[in-house]
Amino acid sequence: MAQAIDQGRADRPLWRQIIDFPLVAMVLAVALYALATTLGYSVGKLLPSLGQPWTALAKMLIMLGFVVPMYKLAISRLGEHPRDDLPATTALPQLGKGIAVGALLFCIVAAIAALLGAYRITGRDDPSDLLLPLISSAVMPAFMEELLFRGILFRWIEEFGGSWAALIITSALFGMAHSLNPGATLFSSFCVAVEAGLLLGGAYMLTRSLWMPIGLHAAWNYTQGPILGVPVSGNEVHGIFQAKLSGPVILSGGSFGLEASVIAIAVCTAAGLWLIWVAVKRDALIQPWWVRRRALNSA
Repeated sequence: MAQAIDQGRADRPLWRQIIDFPLVAMVLAVALYALATTLGYSVGKLLPSLGQPWTALAKMLIMLGFVVPMYKLAISRLGEHPRDDLPATTALPQLGKGIAVGALLFCIVAAIAALLGAYRITGRDDPSDLLLPLISSAVMPAFMEELLFRGILFRWIEEFGGSWAALIITSALFGMAHSLNPGATLFSSFCVAVEAGLLLGGAYMLTRSLWMPIGLHAAWNYTQGPILGVPVSGNEVHGIFQAKLSGPVILSGGSFGLEASVIAIAVCTAAGLWLIWVAVKRDALIQPWWVRRRALNSA
C-alpha cells in the first residue's frame, strides 16, 4: 500500500497536478463537505415538525442525502489517487467489527471505573425512546466526524506529510473540536485527542475504510450515553440507566464524562496503539510526499 502511492503521473498537465496536490485536494474536499452539510442543514430546517424522534430521523436522512452523494461523486474522486473510503462491499463486516469493539471498550472503561468507585448505576431511566439518541449522539456524530477527520483530513494530510503526521495532526484537531463541549477542559480535550485520535486513526490506517472508525465511534457514544447513562463528551443523554460519577475527576472525568478520565486514556490508547502496530506490521504506512517523489525521481 505504501509503495502503491509512490507512482506519480508526470505526464499530467500542470493545472491537474496543482489540483491533485494533496493539500489542494484537501481544501477542495473540505469545501465540498461544507457545501453539502450547509445544504443539508438548510433543507432540514424547512422540514415541518413531525415530532421526535421522527423529525431527527428525517433531518438525518436529508443530511445524508446531500453528504453521501457529494462524497461518492466528488470528494472520493479528488487527488492523484482517487479512492472511495466508503465501499459498500465491506460496509457490514467493518461496521460490525467497529460496533463490537467500541461497545466492548467502553464497557471495560465503565467496569474499571465502577471497581474504583468512580461510576455507579443509581436506577433505571426511561428506555422508551432510544431512537433519538441513536441518531443525535451516535450515528450522525460518528458518520459526519469520521468523514471529515479521517476521510478528508487524515487522508490528504497523510498523502502529503505521511502517516505519522496525519495521526498526530488529526488527533490534535479532534481534541480541539471537543474543547467547546459542555464541561470541557484542557485535560478533556487532551484525553479525546489521545484516546480517540489514536483509536480511530489506527482503525482507519489498518482498514483504509471509514466503516470501522464509524462503527467504533457510534458504539462508543451509544454505549456510554443511552445505555450506561454517562455524559457523551459533556452532553447529558438519557437512556436505559441512570448513573452517577463520583470521586477524583481524574478517574470520573467530572461533568465531561468518563472520556476525560485516565481510565479511558489507558484502555483506548492501548487499543489504538495495537491497531497502529498491526498497520505497521502490514506495511500500511505512507511516506511523506517529498520522500516518495525523491524515491520516484531517483528510480
